[in-house]
Amino acid sequence: MRLFIAIRFNNKILDALTRYREELKKQGVTGRFTPRENMHLTLAFIGEYNDPDAVLEAMEQVEFKQVEIRLDGVGWFGDLFWVGLKENPQLTDYVKKLRHQLAERGVPFDRKKFSPHITLIRKYSDSDGRRGAIPSPPGGSMIATEVSLMRSDRGKNGMIYTEVGSVGHRGLCEE
Repeated sequence: MRLFIAIRFNNKILDALTRYREELKKQGVTGRFTPRENMHLTLAFIGEYNDPDAVLEAMEQVEFKQVEIRLDGVGWFGDLFWVGLKENPQLTDYVKKLRHQLAERGVPFDRKKFSPHITLIRKYSDSDGRRGAIPSPPGGSMIATEVSLMRSDRGKNGMIYTEVGSVGHRGLCEE
């Protein structure tokens, strides 16, 4: 199964991202827009791995304290358009410890540097070809209280993400 560890967003953040996505469409931006239900922040991409229990065990070894997620800026990785997050040393430290636990257990993961972002569009294109002519980035924040292990399956209309398990304190504070 294809796995990744992520922070899922509350409705406040999802609403802000959805409104922004619609603004981009009105401005003539095209591409494969991420469906609302698939918007998340990836902390570790594992890929094909058939032992979710080992991943959950690694996740349970690192205490997840609630952390603020604040939208901040936009950018591109090639033709992938993303919304960024305000720098957060607490989140970066958590990801470092989480990835260390994955490595200790032999769980494979993508070792690229953690660059917190929310993928909004794949195959980005705009009508005038100028990336600078986009609307101001969305604002919004939330308090994340848990981290989820997610499974990714290919459906007839794109990817379907399903939570396998989570660590943290579900429902404590979503602000």
